[in-house]
Amino acid sequence: MATRYKILGQSKPSAATDTTLYTVPTAKEAVVSTLAICNDSASATAYRVFVSASASPTTSERLVYGASVPANDTVFLTLGITAEAAKRIVVYAAAANLVFHAFGSESDV
Repeated sequence: MATRYKILGQSKPSAATDTTLYTVPTAKEAVVSTLAICNDSASATAYRVFVSASASPTTSERLVYGASVPANDTVFLTLGITAEAAKRIVVYAAAANLVFHAFGSESDV
């Protein structure tokens, strides 16, 4: 079983929109080790993170809800999320000034 360490996803989502950052490919499993959330504006901005079975997460799939990135700053979340094929990391930004990066590994099943 080969393991690949990589950037799993990068996105600057539209404001107030659930956006899929990463989907585990078919016949793979993944570990999302770190999420970096960069705020490139002069205002603090709230964000959400979900581990979801679909692009429209439910309340029970919330991982982070209503946290905030200070103005002109970056927040790093060390997570170690394990996920099977088709699971998604879905993100949300209250304003269109956050950039999300997911780092981790994928392995064959």
